[in-house]
Amino acid sequence: MALYKYSHYLTSSTDPRFDPTHQPAAVVAHSGIYKCQGCGREAACKTGDALPPESDHQHTLAQGAALWRLIVAAT
Repeated sequence: MALYKYSHYLTSSTDPRFDPTHQPAAVVAHSGIYKCQGCGREAACKTGDALPPESDHQHTLAQGAALWRLIVAAT
């Protein structure tokens, strides 16, 4: 889980860019921290970077597919 110490550096948002999930190795449109929805692993990516590929980490059947979601956007 992404951690922070000083809450005044973060702002809550209803921006729709946080809503979709992304496939492994997809190129990201927004810089920030992405979280795997199955296992909770996080990856920092900048615009134009690819998310970690599916071969980067394995999931159990219970965890389901590796799908990534933007959880903290960098401005």
